[in-house]
Amino acid sequence: MNRVPMTVQGERALRDELERLKGVERPRIIQAIADAREHGDLKENAEYHAAREQQSFTEGRINEIEAKLSSAQVIDVTKIAKTGKVFFGTTVALINLDSDEEMEYQIVGEDEADIKSNKVSVSSPIARALIGKEEGDVVLVKTPAGDTEYEVAEVKHL
Repeated sequence: MNRVPMTVQGERALRDELERLKGVERPRIIQAIADAREHGDLKENAEYHAAREQQSFTEGRINEIEAKLSSAQVIDVTKIAKTGKVFFGTTVALINLDSDEEMEYQIVGEDEADIKSNKVSVSSPIARALIGKEEGDVVLVKTPAGDTEYEVAEVKHL
């Protein structure tokens, strides 16, 4: 089985979603199906068909989350010694050497990536360029928009 790297926060978010789907959404949908059945002919009952579609989506998502959690390798960077090296889960402060703009990204699993929250996937061009680098290193990041040089200003274990 291939292990999928995941941060502690990512695992917690998936477990919370799974709990909500199983404990809140599933019972609500089952009740909606039961209520719709009481209205008679199921062939032309839009409420029934909508509830069944919702049920299918919810069960699919539950199965997807359970599969992800079963293959997850949860990495807690707060328990790893600080060496100044960039690896999965660390938060990296960067300086764009062309514009002097400062930015900060956390390297996370593919399902956790959210650029609006400054979380980049471990398989993204910037993360692949940063993995293994140390504070003070200059990194060339090749992206579709062009090449950019960054200095690794700080590596944080948050």
